[in-house]
Amino acid sequence: MKFRMPLGRHVLVFTASAAVCLGADQPAVTPLPDDPACTADDRRFIARTFELARESTAKGDGGHGAILVKDGKILLEFQSATVSMQDLTKHGETGLISLASRTFGPSGFEGATLYTSEEPCIMCCGSIRAAGIHRMVYGVTAVQAHLVGGHPLPVHPIQCREVYERLDYPIEVRGPLMEKEGLQLTAEHAARQKAAHGAQ
Repeated sequence: MKFRMPLGRHVLVFTASAAVCLGADQPAVTPLPDDPACTADDRRFIARTFELARESTAKGDGGHGAILVKDGKILLEFQSATVSMQDLTKHGETGLISLASRTFGPSGFEGATLYTSEEPCIMCCGSIRAAGIHRMVYGVTAVQAHLVGGHPLPVHPIQCREVYERLDYPIEVRGPLMEKEGLQLTAEHAARQKAAHGAQ
């Protein structure tokens, strides 16, 4: 199996022979290398989003985490809560932005970086833009997460970088980062969901 996926200015080609298996029931997926522009602080904060993602999975929610960081300090954290809050819009990023808006107002986003365990979906990209956030770092590439989760890929997958390019929105996007660790969380989440659905 081979497919091509654009990543920024590069085109990545994946082959089954180069892939590693993250679980017996999961597709073989090769973790992408870290974005070289990411820093040691970026790694530390992405690691925290992974902790939040694992907690979200344990609660039966969506398995994602996001944090808002300013001047090297975490201002707020949020775990995806689409099930526990019975709100399909409560992804990690949208929930975080909603909470930050109520807590700090618009000024709270100035100079802040949003960290998220997985590349944001189009809805979350819109929320990031609406908040006026101009730096974002993600852990796992969305296409990779789809593969590990056993979901079919869209015919024309759109990455967050492309979304912002089309909007002509100035934002620094960094990622993937620590994708191997993040994909393991994705695999754990997929296995938990499968077990939960099988028990129903």
